[in-house]
Amino acid sequence: MSKFVQAILSGIFFTFILDFFIFLGIKLNYIDFYQIDVYYNILFADHQNIFIFTIFSFILGAVVIYIKSNKVSIILIGVMFLLTLSTLFQSVGHFVGEKMLMKKNTTLKDSRYTYVGNIYYNGRKTITFYDYELKKIILLNKKDLKK
Repeated sequence: MSKFVQAILSGIFFTFILDFFIFLGIKLNYIDFYQIDVYYNILFADHQNIFIFTIFSFILGAVVIYIKSNKVSIILIGVMFLLTLSTLFQSVGHFVGEKMLMKKNTTLKDSRYTYVGNIYYNGRKTITFYDYELKKIILLNKKDLKK
């Protein structure tokens, strides 16, 4: 097997592991915090950015296969693992979840009402929304909302 193919496969492997811990931290510290009904697999699949994943796969693969110094590779991969594992801490996981998923001060309209508040999670069929006026979290069906 050529070094290039090994680099790509190694990069994909390490990137999947890093992504797993990022999304696990978001699930534990953001999704569960707001009691949003979404499975980990759906969260992972719907919010995976293929461009970022590809870039990190190439970088990590090149680091693992092409850099001759094992110390440099281990330090770089170790730092990246520590950064992704930090999402397992409540404050970090919640912050990352907010930055990735929350949209603040949003106005949504359906045929009868106008909602003003924060989108906590934009799912496949529903939106988990905190309404400022009602002062509670509500679920809105996407098909009922006006564009």
